[in-house]
Parts: sequence; C-alpha cells; structure tokens
Amino acid sequence: MRVLVVHESYQNPGGEDLSTGEEILLLRSHGHEVIEYRRHNRDVARYGAIALGMTTIWSPRSYRDIFDLVRRERPGIVHFNNTFPLISPSAFWAAKRAGAGVVLTLHNFRLACPNALLYRGGGVCEDCIGWTLPLPGIVRGCYRGSRPASLAAGAMLAAHRALGTWRRVVDRFIALSSFQRAKLVTAGLPEDRVVVRPNFLSRDPGMGPGDGGFGLFVGRLVAAKGIRTLLEAWNRYSPGMPLKVVGDGPLAKEVARAAAGNAAVEHLGPRPGEHVTALMQRAAFLVFASECYEGLGRTIVEAFAAGLPVVASRVGSAAEVVVDGRTGLHFRPGDPADLAQAARRMVCDAARRETMRVRCRKEYVRRYSAEAAHSRLMEIYGEALENAPSGGMSR
Repeated sequence: MRVLVVHESYQNPGGEDLSTGEEILLLRSHGHEVIEYRRHNRDVARYGAIALGMTTIWSPRSYRDIFDLVRRERPGIVHFNNTFPLISPSAFWAAKRAGAGVVLTLHNFRLACPNALLYRGGGVCEDCIGWTLPLPGIVRGCYRGSRPASLAAGAMLAAHRALGTWRRVVDRFIALSSFQRAKLVTAGLPEDRVVVRPNFLSRDPGMGPGDGGFGLFVGRLVAAKGIRTLLEAWNRYSPGMPLKVVGDGPLAKEVARAAAGNAAVEHLGPRPGEHVTALMQRAAFLVFASECYEGLGRTIVEAFAAGLPVVASRVGSAAEVVVDGRTGLHFRPGDPADLAQAARRMVCDAARRETMRVRCRKEYVRRYSAEAAHSRLMEIYGEALENAPSGGMSR
C-alpha cells in the first residue's frame, strides 16, 4: 500500500511526534511505501495574528500541497496526525477530493476543546463539550492563556462542524482508547467513523529485570501531568523508595529544587530514548500522575513493554488501560497521600510486583506490539478505502 503521512511537528517534541515516527517505521517495516508531508509549529512566528487565525481555519497552501501531492503520488490513504494550526482541516478536503481515503489519529481532544486537553484550573473541564462554538474556552482564553488564540482554535472547530468536515470528509478517526472515543463522540464526532487503536511501539525493547529499586516518572514537567502531586507525595508521605524524574518543561526548576531538598528524589532532566528504556527495564514501578484526560499515555505502553507496573491516577484513559491490581495500582488524581499509599503498597509487596510485571508484558504483546498495531491499522485503512471516492488510487 502507498500511504501519505501528514504531520505538523511541535516546538517542544512530545508523544505525538514520537508516535507519528513510530507509525512511519511500522508501515515501512511491513513493506508499505510511505510519503511524508511535514510542517512545523515554529513557523507560526512568521504569521501575524489575523493571518494565523485564518490559516488555522483554512490553509490554502496546505490544500494545494496535499491535493497536488495526492494527484502526483497516488496514495490510497492519507493518514493525518497533528494539523494544528498551520496545516488546518483544509488538507482533509484536499485529500478527499483528490481521491484518497482519509484517516485522522486523534492524539488529544482538539476536536472538543480549544486547548485540546479538557483541562483547566488544575482539573478536568468539559464545559465546551456540546457547544458548536466553544464560548467558555474562548472567554477564558484556555488556549495559551489568550482569547484571540482561543478564538482561532474555537472558530476552526465551529467552521468545520458547519462545513460537515467530520461527517463528509474524514473516513476514519482513530481514538487511542475507548474512553477517548466516548468523549469525542459525545462532543459530536460521527460514532460510526470513530474506531479504537492504541499507541504502540515499532521496536520491542524487551522485558527488563526490574531490579533497580526505584520508582520512575517520565513526562513533560507541567502541572497537568501531576508533577506537583508527585513531588508532594515523596516530600510529605515517604513512599519508601527513591524516585527518579525524567523530563523537561516549565516546572523543571521546581522539580530541581524539590530534588535538592529531598535525597529520595533525583531529577535527571531530559534523557534520550534508549536511556529511558534502560531505566524502565530496571525500575520497580512507573508513576503516571496525570490530572487531565489523555488519549493514551505513551509512557504506559513503554512501561508495559519493559514489564513495568504502573501507579496511575484514576482519570481518563489511564484508568482504563492500567487495570487496578493486575497491571498496576490506581490513586485519586491530585491526591499526594493516596499516591504515596499506592506507591508504598508496590514497595512492600515484591511478589505482587513480580506477578504484575509478567501481566504487563503479556498485555503489551497482546495489544501494543507492532504486529497487533499493524493488523488493526490495515483493518482501519480497508474501511477508509471503502469510503474513498475512487475506492483508493493505489493499494
């Protein structure tokens, strides 16, 4: 199959950029021909506020680029990832009108919320679900703390709801979990076109020994990821095992200060992927402390591959993917005492931890391995091709 993969990279690379790269590796490793169309968020600085707002709603450049590329290269499928803000949904129309099947992976909640997180003021917020124009998020300036930027994001949603983009143009939306699917269907996406396929790893790191004797956090250091809850759990409630924190972000200095004042906490900063894998293979457990909904935390998939149990906040997809008592333990989001108690239970029961390690690894092989991901993706592409104007131009 010939596939065009479309993605707009972020200024601070994260899970979506990694997942898109994994998708390309997966397709190529199974003999598919992959063409790439890339834009980058750093180019936002070249636009004035009005021009950027208009581009967010409809980009003539992206429309022309994608239409010409599909006509020239004749892919059967155009697989979109992030298109915000420079590519815009105009590219979906171009791909469809040029004759390809259109697939969009929903890495976040962008099609329901101006800031894409369903998160505000330290907790979950669903106030914009059900609005054609998400006025609550615009008035509050939920995207980047800016009302004009939030207006652009909200206007994009309203315009494409009015145009029928989600019903008429996108053949299949890929949600990363059943939880995410349910929220986005409630927000207005066509239920019969939203399917579930979780994140995966294109390369299997292998199960580790789990003999390092430390807890591990891997992620962006922002409030929504629960980093303050995590630090308070280790500073006030002493779970009984050292904690290593990997990542960078706005709260990096806060993490460094906490580590300087607590010998049980070590701030490692950002680390390359192979180093993170090695840490996961040796850690006793991973802490996934997010206080917002996520499509599916990529770090959970990486942990399962290494046979690493997860202490996860009971919120959104994490509560679905991490089965309490089997592949990890749950705690109340934003509750450092409950997090510390769950971590302490992990520390004190080595036999249970070992049983969980085996279950995590089996769950990875069953649901999140490259083979499972490829098989499911081919099913989804087949469904999308049935809706394509010409049945797909190249298979």
